[in-house]
Amino acid sequence: MVIMMIGCLCIHGFTGAPFEVEPLANYLRKHTNWKIVVPTLPGHGENASLKGIKYTDWVECAEKELLQLLKECEEVYLIGFSMGGMIACYLTSKYPVKKLVLLSAAAKYINPKQLALDMKDLITDLFYGKVKENEFYLRFKNKIMKTPFSATLQFRNLVASYSKALKEVRVPTFIAQGKSDSIVPPKSAEYLYRIIPATYKKLFWVDEAKHLICHCEGKEALFREIYVFLTGKQPAKKDDRKNIFTYV
Repeated sequence: MVIMMIGCLCIHGFTGAPFEVEPLANYLRKHTNWKIVVPTLPGHGENASLKGIKYTDWVECAEKELLQLLKECEEVYLIGFSMGGMIACYLTSKYPVKKLVLLSAAAKYINPKQLALDMKDLITDLFYGKVKENEFYLRFKNKIMKTPFSATLQFRNLVASYSKALKEVRVPTFIAQGKSDSIVPPKSAEYLYRIIPATYKKLFWVDEAKHLICHCEGKEALFREIYVFLTGKQPAKKDDRKNIFTYV
């Protein structure tokens, strides 16, 4: 029996690192024999510097990994988180990717209403001496302090440059978005669902998730849904997802 070789490229977000998508990557490693690649984009990762890095460097890094997978595998899937979602859309429009998964993809960014709620919680935790337990503080303190303004401009340039590629994505697409995300607002997922012309696409809301959707409370059930989408196998029992997700 001939076994098809499948590759899966997971791309992390702006100022992030592989840890952002690692829980999902590990889930897929556990349940498949796929070759799963999670590169660190230039200027990212621990002790790295974004100074002098251009957005094209990030895209070229992901593109290089994708081309290698396409050489080695009969089918390749792309998973992109936040900024990585925009890179994944661009690469999908250019290369023969079979399926696309977008996680908190940054077609739009900053959710003022949720950001205000997160800041309110942060102030409360500061008052009660619990700041080190605050998720918003733990996840984003270093990003805010260490990200040069030039890098932020590069991020904005990337989103602007590759927005047109969204209209060229025609492969089956799974879009997951947390409703409590203060970095990427829900309207980003709605926009992606509306503008991507794929014949099959699914918009999947994770009700309580913040931006780091692969680290949310309901991540195991989310991962099962992504696995079902990528493999075509039957979904988990309905009761496992009760009160966690909203489907479109």
